[in-house]
Amino acid sequence: MSKEFQHIIRFAGSDIQGTQPVTYALTNVKGVGIKLAHIIVDKAGINPETRMGYLSTSDVEKIEDIITDPQKYGIPTWLLNRQKDMETGKDLHLLGSDLDFQIKTDVDEMKKIRSWRGFRHSYGLKVRGQRTKSTGREGKAMGVKRKQVQRGKA
Repeated sequence: MSKEFQHIIRFAGSDIQGTQPVTYALTNVKGVGIKLAHIIVDKAGINPETRMGYLSTSDVEKIEDIITDPQKYGIPTWLLNRQKDMETGKDLHLLGSDLDFQIKTDVDEMKKIRSWRGFRHSYGLKVRGQRTKSTGREGKAMGVKRKQVQRGKA
């Protein structure tokens, strides 16, 4: 471990605070959850309670290598966020803006083929089978509005 403390570390396209423990600091990267972060730290052989700012550059590069190619290090496919990609058929793990772009592309494809989920997305309704009778009413008319009674006229 290096003796020098870094307050902010640029890692996988996002800024991470050096004061956080490694496992929780990795969750600041979009596309990495707490379960995947624990496995990455375990595969890298780093103490999970170490603060991110105390890691050496070689440790940070090792973690970044594990995140970019998790299957090479034996991370199971059920932990990846893009299993059986439609175009390539491979299991991928996307991070940051790539993940945002892929989700937007998938939603646009569903809208284009007019699937049920695409239909719900295009009309701004709930997509995953939630109740809609009493919830999800943002921006819509709600309830009964009473007219104000005119005062002073009898």
